[in-house]
Amino acid sequence: MAEDWENGGFGLYLHWPFCEAKCPYCDFNSHVSREIDQSAWCEAYLTEVARAARETPGRVLRSVFFGGGTPSLMAPDTVARIIERIRTLWPCANDLEITLEANPSSVEAHKFRDFREGGINRISMGIQALNDTDLRRLGRLHSADEAMKAFDIARSTFERVSFDLIYARQGQSLKHWEDELKQALSMAVDHLSLYQLTIEQGTAFGDRYNAGKLKDLPDDDLGADLFELTQDICDAHGMPAYEVSNHARDGAQSRHNLIYWRYGDYVGIGPGAHGRITRNGQRWATECFSNPARWLHSVATNAAEKPRAPLTISDQSVEFLLMGLRLKEGIDPERYEKLSGTALPTSKIEELVELGMIHQKDERLIVSKQGFTVLNAVVSKLLEC
Repeated sequence: MAEDWENGGFGLYLHWPFCEAKCPYCDFNSHVSREIDQSAWCEAYLTEVARAARETPGRVLRSVFFGGGTPSLMAPDTVARIIERIRTLWPCANDLEITLEANPSSVEAHKFRDFREGGINRISMGIQALNDTDLRRLGRLHSADEAMKAFDIARSTFERVSFDLIYARQGQSLKHWEDELKQALSMAVDHLSLYQLTIEQGTAFGDRYNAGKLKDLPDDDLGADLFELTQDICDAHGMPAYEVSNHARDGAQSRHNLIYWRYGDYVGIGPGAHGRITRNGQRWATECFSNPARWLHSVATNAAEKPRAPLTISDQSVEFLLMGLRLKEGIDPERYEKLSGTALPTSKIEELVELGMIHQKDERLIVSKQGFTVLNAVVSKLLEC
């Protein structure tokens, strides 16, 4: 009998924790280091990949994602060796997607060619803004011109290229964002990740916000208008959202991220990496130690992960809804019932339908555009019983 994770597939995430500089809005596990022993890090990843393969024998691997941090700072030979090892350890899908995140400031044409020859077939670029003023505010090291040149290099080297933009920035009006988004859509991309700026505690932006020094942020109403404008413009340009913050042309969706949102299994390797692994019918949450030096030294003793936590049926039910309802395809209520042992409450579904927050199509439960702006409230309502 198929296990639940097979509905979403199986992927591998590898976290490279190093950056050239720490962005003030970033709450990811990223660190600035003057010296990096590429050889030692390569061997550690190879060791952990082999360990993960012993836990998940025979699974068809559908995606590999090098995230960070700034993985484009990795030596191409390191990336190539890891990919080569991965292909020997798991049966791989014929269309295996292998993504590497890159920042424009670390892009060189010859390096991208080496990444491609080493097995990378998709690039995700952290551009974030298309004007120098906002790039400086966001703490980015590249200029808008450098971003465009790096993007051109990526497009000439890889068939699949995505890039990220952050909106709802300081002082940003609807007109400014409309012009910038249309410029992005004119760049012949097939995938865009468009994130509203959020102020996270523990970041430099969080500290400035708490001190009252982060001025001219959009209020909730303008944030909602910016989100709605984003959907309308992307729809008109043939780049509809397939997830709350991700837009793609047909067939160009991120297969790796779909594993997350469709609640599949994925291995997380590297400092701070998270995973979800099902073994003998029990789904486990995994998390690696976040300190890079500790993780690197712990690999040798097979102790790079924190103690694993078994996910209860309740945990899985909440995660399934939180992840799946982010997708424009929505969720299959029957899968939820099999996973949780109980059906979603009909009365709550009817209430949300009446409010225009969700609708039902082809036996799937789908959040509306209006519902996406209050997604957590929609999930909470469905879980009330």
